[in-house]
Amino acid sequence: MRLICLAMVVAPMMAQADEVSWHFAWNGNGGYAVRGGMSYETTAINGPLVTGSDVSCFFIEGTRNGETIGQWGLALLNEETWWRLYFDPVAEAFLVEGMGVDMPQAWNMDGFGTSCGAGGFGFNIGSAAQDICIDEQLIVESQVDPYTPLSAVRDDALAFPSYACEGPSLLSRLELD
Repeated sequence: MRLICLAMVVAPMMAQADEVSWHFAWNGNGGYAVRGGMSYETTAINGPLVTGSDVSCFFIEGTRNGETIGQWGLALLNEETWWRLYFDPVAEAFLVEGMGVDMPQAWNMDGFGTSCGAGGFGFNIGSAAQDICIDEQLIVESQVDPYTPLSAVRDDALAFPSYACEGPSLLSRLELD
């Protein structure tokens, strides 16, 4: 009986131990900056890199000279959203240009910088630059060299905003007679 009780306490803790979180910050030109975070289950990774399909929570918040200019998170992902993410957990860094993946980061933004949605916010790293999009407009002033490293710091105590995490599958709420 004691062994069963111990297993009931330890099993949920082991499942939680597989979830890891990271925070990151990017500094662009013109006073623009992006901070954010992500989490994923280590058991869900199918290779050396974490990709967008592995991530369960993700968010970015943009500022200019310290003033909020936009935000985006995984709960806002839809069929029209550009979403690409490549992260190397061993190097503790996102892939940037020249690391073998074309446009390795596209967080609610395409390579032209015009697809973050009306009133939207996005970030990407492509062959031309690292930059942001606001209200479907590329912010050229924010651009930095596409080879600029973008590191992350492990932070398993990171708090995620409500728009950061995938919700339950809508199909799971169907009641069939």
